[in-house]
Amino acid sequence: MNKHIKIFRRVGYFTKEGIIIWYILVCQGQDEQQILDSCRGILSGKSLTDAFVLTYDRMRRYEGNWHLEKCILFPERVFLESSNEKALRNALRQCQNIMEQKISLIRLEIQDEMFLRDLCGKEKHMKMSRGVIQKGGARVTEGPLKGNENRIGKIDRHRRLARLKFTGHELGNVWAGLEIFEKN
Repeated sequence: MNKHIKIFRRVGYFTKEGIIIWYILVCQGQDEQQILDSCRGILSGKSLTDAFVLTYDRMRRYEGNWHLEKCILFPERVFLESSNEKALRNALRQCQNIMEQKISLIRLEIQDEMFLRDLCGKEKHMKMSRGVIQKGGARVTEGPLKGNENRIGKIDRHRRLARLKFTGHELGNVWAGLEIFEKN
């Protein structure tokens, strides 16, 4: 029993209404920022605590140099924080005529939510990580991926990216910035 309390404390934070949980609002073919602004403007404080888009840093090479860019971690997905799933679903159903297509709301798995909170922090932005390859495996020396090497599925050294593994299928392939500066 005590183990479950520890997990819930790590997953979210308590309010008067209960535990805050993350949900994914799928907005295929639509602008994430437009959906984000609509959610913040239309949904009330009773149904919505926060709405946001997770971002990450990545390196891109152009004009002969590497440049740091800020990209959307989950394209076509807006994250919603709520302590009342029923009120959130009802509010989204009422504003569905404003959105261009059917609204799809998915509750995020607890393990994935904890992992994303650890990676992105309060800023909801994942910074670039750095590491080395030793004995065929990655060892991250700095950045949010440090200590999470078991979640790295594939490393693309040329694009300076790492594909992350999640327990739930709703997140799909997720790329994070990882610069490998040494290989032994």
